[in-house]
Amino acid sequence: MHLPGFIRITRPANCLVAGGAAIIAYFIAAGSFIPETLFLFVTVLLITAAGNTINDAYDAAIDAINRPDRPIPSGEMTVRTAQQYSLLLFIGGIGAALFTNSICLSIAVFNTLILFFYARSLKKAMLIGNIAVAYLSGSIFLFGGALAGIEGLIITLPLVAITFFGTVAREILKDAEDIDGDALGGATTFPMVAGLQRSVTVAFGCAIIAVMASLIPVLWWGLPYLVGILVLDGAILKSVYSVRRCSTPACVRDLRVTKQLAYLMYAALLIFALAAGMEIFIPID
Repeated sequence: MHLPGFIRITRPANCLVAGGAAIIAYFIAAGSFIPETLFLFVTVLLITAAGNTINDAYDAAIDAINRPDRPIPSGEMTVRTAQQYSLLLFIGGIGAALFTNSICLSIAVFNTLILFFYARSLKKAMLIGNIAVAYLSGSIFLFGGALAGIEGLIITLPLVAITFFGTVAREILKDAEDIDGDALGGATTFPMVAGLQRSVTVAFGCAIIAVMASLIPVLWWGLPYLVGILVLDGAILKSVYSVRRCSTPACVRDLRVTKQLAYLMYAALLIFALAAGMEIFIPID
């Protein structure tokens, strides 16, 4: 099914998963659900949608080369319309955050600023853009945990670390895929400066740190979590390591490793949710 451009530009699947992750984070932190979790979901969904939209608005020239099927380069939406649309989405997201708490609202406002400056300039700064994206991904868990207060925020920190380092690895590999288009668009990315093989080595190192962080929750979730996460960790390391044989951006694209990592991180969310549920409903002594 071909979705309209104003929906596709937001990356709806990505937005839904991000909103769901915030709810999972609250459940992990508090062990229950409250009505305000709906506002967590709406806030993250709208701000993520806004970030994706403004990103495409600033990326129109690069996407004409790397992603010509996206709404702006394909002619379904103008850059100005995308900018206006993103503003409405940002306002809606911050409005929803007003119904959470002061910590969540602060994170929502801060992330809105990061998303705007990322789209406008940070993405072209070597590694800084990758780190910004990784922070934004990990902050979803902070946002969800923060609804349960400072203690809830602290409980989610291991999940933040997993997401942060896993996302850095994925973002570096995405840049490796897009070296040709980024060069024409004037961007200076880590793979362009360090080379493909060094970039893969750094990405693999980040994946190892993410895997190490993923073992911390074993302390409170026990053996069932360990079994599930080890399978996932093995798949993550194998996926990233496979890129070592590549010498061209086309090879990295053909392996579809960034897609694999996205799906594996979605699977990690499921494992987190199942482990938290087992702890609540089948307490582990």
